[in-house]
Amino acid sequence: MNLARVVGAATWGYLAGTFPSADLATHLARRNGGVDVDDLRATGSGNPGAVNAAVVLGPRWGVAVLVADIAKGTLGGAGGRLLAGPAGAYTAATAAIAGHILPVWSHGRGGKGVATSAGACLAVFPAYFPIDSAVAIAASGASRNAERTIWWSCTSWIAASLLWWTKRLPNAWGPPPTSGLPLFAACGSAMILGKFRAAARRAAERRVAVARAASAS
Repeated sequence: MNLARVVGAATWGYLAGTFPSADLATHLARRNGGVDVDDLRATGSGNPGAVNAAVVLGPRWGVAVLVADIAKGTLGGAGGRLLAGPAGAYTAATAAIAGHILPVWSHGRGGKGVATSAGACLAVFPAYFPIDSAVAIAASGASRNAERTIWWSCTSWIAASLLWWTKRLPNAWGPPPTSGLPLFAACGSAMILGKFRAAARRAAERRVAVARAASAS
């Protein structure tokens, strides 16, 4: 394994993940006269992602952000594989999720990483992508709690990655399963779940502040 190439793959993946898709969509929507919003982080749910973009900017902008966020993960993983083979693919795919969640350009105020992780799976773990979609749909149908849905999805993701690695199962067009696959799933899951927990904590703090203000008045 060429360490320099893997580092280059990680850099590429991170930079791909930092592409400001939600900020660009907000700028274009504002310029076209459709909305009077400067930053998705300051309105709606406060998350610069596809769902908040759809609510605040409109459905077509939400779809555009979703497609762009998926593409970031796919391009990150695919580019990493070109640079450094399977090790580069898994490293870059993980870095793309990190770039989306913690983009240097906006002082680490990124999205939750779900769409970008789906795009990364398309590049480096395509065999799992249909399972991921089915688990997410089933979990969301069973509960309206988004965080619980993500817990189910991440657990399935890690379990599947371990199965594919230990059994050396076919991975469609993705790289051969190595130890990098479960590391990619575990690190990606940890980052996404951490972001969801932080968002839930901020939401709870806002509710407490509103309740206190209401009682004080």
